[in-house]
This record gives sequence, C-alpha cells and structure tokens, in this order.
Amino acid sequence: MKTEGWSYGDDILRKYFWGNVLPLIAVLTLLVTTALAGEKTAVGQKSFLWKVKSLSATVYILGSVHVAKADIYPLAPVIEKSFAGSSVLALEADPAKAKDDDLLQTMMASASYPQGESLKGHLSAKTYSLAEKEVEKIGLPMESFERTRPWFLAMTIESLEFMRLGFDPANGIDVHFAAEAAGKKRIVELESFAYQIRMLNGFSDRDQELFLLFTLEDLTNLRESTDEMMRAWRSGDAKSMEVLLTRPINETPQLRPIMDKIYYRRNVEMSDKIGQFLRNRDTVFVVVGAAHLVGKEGIIEILRGKGYTVEQL
Repeated sequence: MKTEGWSYGDDILRKYFWGNVLPLIAVLTLLVTTALAGEKTAVGQKSFLWKVKSLSATVYILGSVHVAKADIYPLAPVIEKSFAGSSVLALEADPAKAKDDDLLQTMMASASYPQGESLKGHLSAKTYSLAEKEVEKIGLPMESFERTRPWFLAMTIESLEFMRLGFDPANGIDVHFAAEAAGKKRIVELESFAYQIRMLNGFSDRDQELFLLFTLEDLTNLRESTDEMMRAWRSGDAKSMEVLLTRPINETPQLRPIMDKIYYRRNVEMSDKIGQFLRNRDTVFVVVGAAHLVGKEGIIEILRGKGYTVEQL
C-alpha cells in the first residue's frame, strides 16, 4: 500500500500504528512497558486493578501497557479472574479495527503536511537537528520524513526503539484481552482510533514540537527509570506511579497543554463513559493506559469523587 508523499516502510506502519496511536507521551509509554517485561507479581501485592461498584453494576479498571515482551504473561490471577467474571470488555480503541486500510490511510494523511510544506519548515533548527541525528542513528534517511508532522515522527521513533528493544504491540494487554474476548464477550470502545488521530493532529505547531523534543531528549533515560516504574506498577503503588508520571510536567511546565489533551481531558470523557456502565447492570472490564488512572485528575479519583465505591485489588 502506498500513500502520496510517503516513502517510509508501510509494513512497519501497519504493524506499529495502533500501538502507538494510543497516545501516552512517548517516553512514559516506553518506561512503563519496558519495566513490565520479565517480572512477576509477588504474592499478596496489589495490582494496577480497581473494582468500582454502584447499586446495580460492577466495573473493573485495569491500568494497561500497549506494547510489551511476551514474557509479561501470565498476568496476575486477580486480573484474569476479574476479566473472566465480566460480560463486557471496554478498550480505549479496539485493536482489531487498526487493520482497516481506510483507517490507516486516514492516519497517514493526517500525519502528512500538505504539498509544499515540510517538517523542517515547522521546527526550530535545534529540534530538527536532534530529530535528524536520531533518525540517522536508526539507519533511515531524514528525507523519508520531510512531509511527516512532528507528532507522528515522535511516535515513529518510539516504535523503532521498541523494535530495537524487542517489544511488540502484539503482546500488549489490550490485544491480549481483545483476543480472549473475541466471540465470547461484547467489546466496546471508550474512544476510537479516529478520535485519537484527530486529537494528536489538533496539536498546535508549538505543542507538536514540544512533544517531539521531549520524546527525543528522554529516550536516553529509558533504561535508568525502568526499575522505579516496575516497582510502582507491580506493587500497585499508584502514588509512586503518579510521581513518576508527573515528573515531566514538573520539570517542563510547557508540557502542561499536551498533558491536558493527552491525559486530563480524556480522563474526564472516559470517566463519563464508565459512569454510564455503572448505571447499567453489566459487569464491565475496562482496560486503559496506566497513566490515566493515577493522581487527582485520574479516572480513579474522578469516579471516587462521584460517590462510587472504589477498591484496589
């Protein structure tokens, strides 16, 4: 498949598109995912799973990672048991739909500048130079990305880093549960890939450059931060996870508009949809990125503030 203005390998785009469109800030996704690989949950520890109850319904909410190594499985028994007892699976976006050619074409068109515009013309000399060095480091010509918008270049670089480290969206928790639910449970979306593409493409030039610059500068911190992330996720330590995930905005306040769009606004919208589940009678198993669950502006505290009974499992 070819799209005008693109020379980058379509096979890589096809394989990694859905895992990366799920929009965690690039370095945070990398940190959480890498930390998960190869570790097991100790007996008696909490998991990154919450049970939310209303008078009529129960919703389980699991903090997810979207790409992983195969050795993160099996997941903790409490996670699989909660899923088994649910009749509905709710995902940010259904990975099965990412294989649709029309959606991939839409994403590629959204990620491209119009004819006559270029990446270089939308970035500062500093950011462009950093991006050029990173792209060349991974063995690709920068010319292949000249029509690419900064948000998509950031996610492409992230994808290639995942590939280098041996990670694959096929091992993501979303894919795992979508496969288990296929033909057995109803699958619903809290958002959609089209929604997420529109959100990313709606960033201003300034915010897109910040997104790319942050991704480029923090790739080098990947290995140093995984141990902290691992301890927080595997022990269900939401407070420590919050500290780790909010560190970027504390160190770089200019990131706040990006965090607002990628996390906080979406947290409110997803909480509203989870609230709809809680007004029905189904038992729903919700899988969303772990970063959406922590902090005062996270989904868990939003639901608790609405008066629902919330318990971490």
